[in-house]
Amino acid sequence: MFPVARAALKLTARGIQHTAVRQAHGKYEPNFHDKYGNLVLLGGAAAFTAVWGYVFTKAGIEWGLSPVGRITPKEWRE
Repeated sequence: MFPVARAALKLTARGIQHTAVRQAHGKYEPNFHDKYGNLVLLGGAAAFTAVWGYVFTKAGIEWGLSPVGRITPKEWRE
């Protein structure tokens, strides 16, 4: 292995080890997702349900998807 590449790998490994040790000694503090993650998720689900519920009820969509009785055949032209 080239000396430059070997030195670069040592520096990278040393930096990762230093970061891991530094983070292991720190106290855990909850971040935004720990505090409000479930609340944001439930709020988004409620908004999604409300908006699509409104759209589906007010858009005039006919839920009877069967074409029986709606399609009338046209006469053949010969």
